[in-house]
Amino acid sequence: MSKLSKPNTSLEEARPFQGMSLVNQNAAGVDIGAHEIMVCVPGPDNTQLVRSFGNYTADLYAIAKWLGEHQIQTVAMESTGVYWIPLFEVLEIYGFHCLLISSRSLRRVPGRKSDVVDAQWIQTLHTYGLLKGSFRPEADLVALRTLLRHRTRLLEHRAPHILHMQKALLQMNLQLSQVLTDVTGETGLRIIRAIVQGERDPYKLAVMRNYRCKKDESEITKALTGTWRQEHLFVLAQSLDFYDFYTEKIAACDAQIEQSYSAVRPNWKCNEELAKIEAQVLEPKRFAKNAPKDGEKLRVHLKRICGVDLVGVHGISVSLAQTIITEIGADMSQFPNEKHFCSWLGLAPKNDISGGKVLISRTLKTRNRAGQAFRLAAVSVMRADCAFGVFYRRMKSRLGPAQATVATAHLIARVVYRMLKYQVEYEPLSVAEYEKRYHEQQIKYLEKRAAKFGFQLAPA
Repeated sequence: MSKLSKPNTSLEEARPFQGMSLVNQNAAGVDIGAHEIMVCVPGPDNTQLVRSFGNYTADLYAIAKWLGEHQIQTVAMESTGVYWIPLFEVLEIYGFHCLLISSRSLRRVPGRKSDVVDAQWIQTLHTYGLLKGSFRPEADLVALRTLLRHRTRLLEHRAPHILHMQKALLQMNLQLSQVLTDVTGETGLRIIRAIVQGERDPYKLAVMRNYRCKKDESEITKALTGTWRQEHLFVLAQSLDFYDFYTEKIAACDAQIEQSYSAVRPNWKCNEELAKIEAQVLEPKRFAKNAPKDGEKLRVHLKRICGVDLVGVHGISVSLAQTIITEIGADMSQFPNEKHFCSWLGLAPKNDISGGKVLISRTLKTRNRAGQAFRLAAVSVMRADCAFGVFYRRMKSRLGPAQATVATAHLIARVVYRMLKYQVEYEPLSVAEYEKRYHEQQIKYLEKRAAKFGFQLAPA
């Protein structure tokens, strides 16, 4: 149920913005809380009307109806936890242009703070065009992004139980982690399951090794000779059950993600070219352990959505490509150029300039998941025999590993931006060609510096 409207407040008295032109005449501001939603709309005679609503579904539809009665066209709301998502989706269904505003853009001067004043402040700033909405990809990709983020959380919840299994083994002096690279691999899980089922003979356990293991059976036998204490065996059994539980849920999540891909329809090509992409057999690429099982099928889906094969870029796997596409979308019209794109990713430095001089130049801390994906792609090419790898090693010698990672991620992000915007496939540059271009660039730079001081550069 909505409460009575608050007393009208003069816009000129409450917000002194004399001399500024109104940009959004029919704009509303919303302050969202856990139990109450304050909505502010422009009233007659340069006033503001504030009304309180609940947060039930019926209240959300009542908000949309009330905004329609006041001829509202655009609505600004603060990104408060996850409380804004239901209202945002309902208002989008009703055709309102919604802006999600970061709390940094709504900082007020010190003074009395209330939900009513916050709603009025948001509506005032939005009316004068002083607010800029946060980026949000297409609705279909938002649903897919929710599933991928949930899958990431499942992997994070499963990881501690792997450590619990390793700890229980070490407490029984079973040095399985010394003879196996991954205790949750094929050989490791086979041995752990046999231990939980009651097998104690180290010779029988060592026979379960895969033929590709670097350690032989004799060394694995030594590693599997332990104390077999009952309390640690109990912890090992429960940790294995938790690991299997989360593995099963991850597989179910992968199936749901693959089903959701079919609902995402691109808007860049005709149906004939889509059919060609779906029937295309892409070049296989190595997949990580936690990557989706049917990676090649997902790769075809990603290319169908984007129009280009992002997995073909050095350093980008299927998992990273999924993260990038669901976080940034396939429509690059939201970003005027690659500089804006890299700045939004948190891969471009923020320069503090005073008096025409750059005082501090640094990249700000960010939780942008797409930016983190590009950083992971940069780390994966640090030893690769490709142009990105050569660039990383050259930056590392000058700036160190941390800044080299950001610089390489910035370079990969620019390539991805151009691929998505201009619909061109990635054409890898050979190391020899990259070195040649870098050599020519350095010669031009030296010639320019020599000419500046009145010298002429000549070959030895």
